[in-house]
Amino acid sequence: RSFVPSSLSPSMLYDLTPPITPALAVWPGDTPPSRRVLCDLAGGDTITLSTLSATVHLGAHADGPNHYAKYATGLNTPAPGVGERSLEYYLGPCQVVHARVNPTERLTPDHLLGALGTITEKRVLIRTGTFPDPHTFNDDFAALSVELIDELASRGVITIGIDTPSVDLFTSKDLPAHHAMHRHDMAILEGLVLTDVPAGVYELIALPLRLLGFDASPVRAVLRTLN
Repeated sequence: RSFVPSSLSPSMLYDLTPPITPALAVWPGDTPPSRRVLCDLAGGDTITLSTLSATVHLGAHADGPNHYAKYATGLNTPAPGVGERSLEYYLGPCQVVHARVNPTERLTPDHLLGALGTITEKRVLIRTGTFPDPHTFNDDFAALSVELIDELASRGVITIGIDTPSVDLFTSKDLPAHHAMHRHDMAILEGLVLTDVPAGVYELIALPLRLLGFDASPVRAVLRTLN
């Protein structure tokens, strides 16, 4: 999942985005991706033109606060959509950490004990290895604990990304991790593919579309090595 774009930069890029095809697994009951071709060069039309239909929580994606909260953090105004979020959350130095965690377990600071002391960046991506195939939805993936979110927030972290479909467990109804991140006004990235990414510090580029009022947006999530 890495390549060196020789014509652009000597840096190495890691693409954290699963391919978007009809085979991509989505949350059960959500809308899978499909393409409807309106015009087709192969059929004699002057252009190819198509329509995408899909959930906005598609593959690698950013959650908007209005996905899990009625009000903005600390305010009495409606929670913003993903398109209203500052791009600072999704662009800049980032740290990838590896966690040893069991399926259906919530990550605590103890799971990151070796890496916790080395976290110096405002954006953190956590590799759990508990959602190994983006084409097959397994509901026993790991998630984040409130304790870990509070600890990372105390260290100045503003964005947490994870290699699972949610920062909460599949069976969770009260969504404590989502609400803890909202309390700290942190950004959420989910569905990242971190399988081949070594632990370390990178530049994160994972910009959501400017979908005003939407509860999420797909992102083309990329890490670039720092020279």
